[in-house]
Amino acid sequence: MAGIYIHIPFCKQACNYCNFHFSTSLKQKDQLLNAIHGELEMRKEYLSGQEVETIYFGGGTPSLLTSNEINQLTETIHKHYNVKGLKEFTLEANPDDLNKTYLSSLRDTLIDRFSIGTQSFINRDLKYMNRAHNAQEADYAIKASQDAGFTDLTIDLIYGTPELTDKDWLSNLNKVKELGITHFSAYALTVEEGTVLHHNIQKKKATPVDPEQSAVQMELLMNQCVEMGFEQYEISNFAANKHYAVHNTNYWTGKHYLGIGPSAHSFDGKSRSWNIANNALYIKQIENKDLPIQETEHITPTQHLNEYIMTSLRTMWGCNLDKVSKEWGSEYTTELLKLVTPFFENRAVISKENKLILTTQGKLIADRIAGALFI
Repeated sequence: MAGIYIHIPFCKQACNYCNFHFSTSLKQKDQLLNAIHGELEMRKEYLSGQEVETIYFGGGTPSLLTSNEINQLTETIHKHYNVKGLKEFTLEANPDDLNKTYLSSLRDTLIDRFSIGTQSFINRDLKYMNRAHNAQEADYAIKASQDAGFTDLTIDLIYGTPELTDKDWLSNLNKVKELGITHFSAYALTVEEGTVLHHNIQKKKATPVDPEQSAVQMELLMNQCVEMGFEQYEISNFAANKHYAVHNTNYWTGKHYLGIGPSAHSFDGKSRSWNIANNALYIKQIENKDLPIQETEHITPTQHLNEYIMTSLRTMWGCNLDKVSKEWGSEYTTELLKLVTPFFENRAVISKENKLILTTQGKLIADRIAGALFI
């Protein structure tokens, strides 16, 4: 089983914290979509005939596509890939795009799940992040989507913005429950070099992020999700009634995926490749019948194991030592158990059914633990 990810690199405006590849100019939109069709055909053998169970349109802002453009891309996927067992078709969407007319048109596509970039239900924080929508539009978009029959929704929330009080953060989380959403993702605001937010903080035009505040709000998040009846099935992802995101879960469990579009990444179990992050060059490569791959990294068995350690520890299912022994050798299991001992002692990690699982305390230092366990 495998997944297809399509990167739509266009946005109405730039969120100041974002470091993904996108353009705020739509001048090349038609050319780029034609190129995406071309890449889908050129790479039809990449998944070796595996059944595709998830399709994910990400970005950028895929909700800038019309329903007709989505259907045309879907037809190309159906033509070249085995999608008979498709389980999930997700469209990332901005709240300000999800009006009744657009939602009605999407009923004529195979989209069955929205990932809505809400980020906050508080206008002050949305303004700090330079989001294109306001809190009222976020609320409306969710309710209008549900009214239109799209009940499989996930939203993104961001904590750690400078003026976000603990009370406000709990209010955002309670809004999830109030709106009847069964899945959400929550991320600490990070300041990446090269972003507008990083520049503004450096120039003292914006308030810097406080890591201690983020840590406190992550603890509040973990406690509140239990009160709300949500499972923290991955460090940043929460589901009620087992509404896990199939596409993302496949990433964390090591399934293969094909990434299409500028900057998109692909993984076939043996190597990882990524496309050039430039719209014009991407279009030119496809027009010249050349694959737009910027680089390919061949993964050694040790690298593969370390990636498994890192991703599996982030999930509630943990790092399966039986799997490590079977796929990499029992000597690696022995080594892992030596390396993890200090984290057993400080109760950051527990062993359950021969799996290494992070405790609540361990989730606060997940990256540090994973790094310490790398072979």
